[in-house]
Amino acid sequence: VQLQASGGGLIQAGGSLRLSCAASGRTFSTYSMGWFRQAPGKEREFVAGIDKWWSTSYADAVKDRFTISRDNAQNTVYLQMNSLNVEDTAVYYCAAKRAGTTNYLYWGQGTLVTVSS
Repeated sequence: VQLQASGGGLIQAGGSLRLSCAASGRTFSTYSMGWFRQAPGKEREFVAGIDKWWSTSYADAVKDRFTISRDNAQNTVYLQMNSLNVEDTAVYYCAAKRAGTTNYLYWGQGTLVTVSS
C-alpha cells in the first residue's frame, strides 16, 4: 500500500483544514487507517483511526474537534480538523495496517499543518 497525504498548510487559530490521504491498491477497504502527527521536538503521536468496520478512535487532545472518515470507492481517508489551535501545529502522517493487527506498517510522506495565533 502506498499512501499520499495532502491538504496541509498555514491556518489561523480557530480555523479548519481537511487532510486527505490517497491510497494505492485494490484492498483499501480491508485496511485500518490512521492519522498521526509529529510536532517539532516531540515524538510522533496518534491522532485518529478508523477501521474496516468504520469504527473510529481519537486522541483526547483532538476529540470533538477532529473527524476521521474514509471513502473506500476513492481509496481515500480524510481528517477534518476544526477549531485548530497552535498546539495542533505538526507534520501529519497517514498510515495503514491490516485489519486485526497492531502495528501500522505503511506510512505516507506527511503534510505540514501550521496554525498561527
